[in-house]
Amino acid sequence: MKPRHHLYLDDELTEQLEALAAKPGSSKSAIVSDALRSFLARRGANEVDDRLRVRLDRLSRQLNRIERDQQILLESLALFVRYYLTVTAPLPEADQEAARALGQERFQAFIDQVGRRIAGGRTLAGEVLAQTSEEETEP
Repeated sequence: MKPRHHLYLDDELTEQLEALAAKPGSSKSAIVSDALRSFLARRGANEVDDRLRVRLDRLSRQLNRIERDQQILLESLALFVRYYLTVTAPLPEADQEAARALGQERFQAFIDQVGRRIAGGRTLAGEVLAQTSEEETEP
């Protein structure tokens, strides 16, 4: 046996319930039960949404920062490459072998320096971004 409940509804809601219950195969109890079940299910979903919203907002802010940082790095690289290609004259054929050897040596020094900075927790990109932020906040 199902428990009995006594509910008070306003006149407009009562009329709407009566109209729905007048259809064949419908009852007031079934309509109210379905409506209450649906309401309670949505309310539970809203609690989950509220809890996830905070995490999703944080992830969204992190992704926005990553995207901004990536744009800055790509633009910096593109400007450097353009500058390098603009100011560097081609080498004569006789000097190219020595230039390659020197380039390999300098590249290895570069890789070593990047490794030391990253291992030490310092990054040039972080310094540039901090400098950019400071310049934006100055009047």
